[in-house]
Amino acid sequence: MAKLYSKRKLAPKKMLPKKETIRLILQYSCALNIIKVGNMNFESIAN
Repeated sequence: MAKLYSKRKLAPKKMLPKKETIRLILQYSCALNIIKVGNMNFESIAN
């Protein structure tokens, strides 16, 4: 007999980031420096 796959709920799970992930992204964005020279962009990370 065939299974009925349509009965299962397909609601996505609520995903929450870890505090470490948020901290890493914030530290990276604070350290990132973009310098525009003419029509070019230079990215540097100050660690």
